Amino acid sequence: MGLCQVTQDSGPRRRISQSELDILAQGHERFVIGKPGGRRISLRFSDLSGLDLQNRELSDADFSGSAFEGARMAGAKLARANLFGCSFRRADLRHAILTRADIRGATLRGANLSGADLTAADFREGQIAIPHPRKGLDMVRHEKRNGVLDEAIFTGATLDGSNFDGVSAFSADFTDCSLRGAKLSRANLKDANLSGAILENTEFAGANMNGVRLTGAVLKGVDIASMRMMGADVSSCLGEPTAAATGRAEELLGRAQGNQRWVESGGREQRPAMFDAEDLRPLGDRLRGFVLTAMSAKGACLVGLDLSGAQLQGANLEGADLRAANLTGADLRGARLNGANLTKADLRKAALSELPLPGGRSTSTQLQSSVLRYANFAGAEMNGAVLDQTDLRGADFSGARIKGMSLRGAELAAVVGLDLTQQAA
Repeated sequence: MGLCQVTQDSGPRRRISQSELDILAQGHERFVIGKPGGRRISLRFSDLSGLDLQNRELSDADFSGSAFEGARMAGAKLARANLFGCSFRRADLRHAILTRADIRGATLRGANLSGADLTAADFREGQIAIPHPRKGLDMVRHEKRNGVLDEAIFTGATLDGSNFDGVSAFSADFTDCSLRGAKLSRANLKDANLSGAILENTEFAGANMNGVRLTGAVLKGVDIASMRMMGADVSSCLGEPTAAATGRAEELLGRAQGNQRWVESGGREQRPAMFDAEDLRPLGDRLRGFVLTAMSAKGACLVGLDLSGAQLQGANLEGADLRAANLTGADLRGARLNGANLTKADLRKAALSELPLPGGRSTSTQLQSSVLRYANFAGAEMNGAVLDQTDLRGADFSGARIKGMSLRGAELAAVVGLDLTQQAA
């Protein structure tokens, strides 16, 4: 059980107007960046239902015991905020930042948290101490509040290291989210949707798994036998690398080293690596920063692989599984990624623009018919890239350069930061 917290009073929450909130939020933003006149928000046991908090900087604010029912909070920054015992029924929290937020005992029934960052957030049961209306703290009553996430939408959210111990998440939608190291012990997950979720070292001890959908989920470091006993169907999940794949790790690393030597020698020694249909997950972060120009990994499994800073110019990754792969700062110019799955892949500041070739020619980066749901392209260089017929739902293009990028037939629902005026600029 979480620690006890105290609300201001036991009566109705104090209603906050939009104008009052705006003034307080401006002061809080000054507080966050250290400007004179700034003041931290403390709105405990207040009613902010239906208000507009979109993209507001509210990190470290104290809203314990408050109501945000139906509030517009998309993109709000609430890192480390005190949201103990709050009500977020039907609130719009898409792409909000709630890292390390205290959300114990809160109600998020029907809230939309698609693409939100809830890393290390605490959703556990909490106990709230309510002072007596007249005698105040001299006489308090204690009220236990369970975390309620029933029918909440977490599609594409990052929930790594979050604590859901004992919460109710009946029919919640966790499709394509990342739950690495999350604690879902004793949680009620009946009829929840975990399709495509990254479940790495996720704890499910004592959870109600009846009716849970796990189609295409990634299970690593999870007790699959106990999940079956709890009623979960894991037949379509991607499990641990096989012993054979793990035993080939050094051989695969040797191929990568050969690829690097081929580039460094100007093609005189070794050759481009062939990884077609291989499971590269046992390599973990050992390919970080590698020179893998022109390598081939068609249909390969690279789920969660760390390829940050890798040189992948002209690489063939058609049909590869790159879900949750780390490609930050990678050079993918001229690469072929047609039909690849890059759901939740991190491509911040990656290079996906055209690759110059001898004779004044160039070749574009090809991503036709790929799955890019909730991929992060923030700050990426994507001029001339071809993303025709791609699934880009929930992807983030904040600050990306997209001149000449092709998006014919692409699914763009809930995309963030995509400035289409750049295409013809």
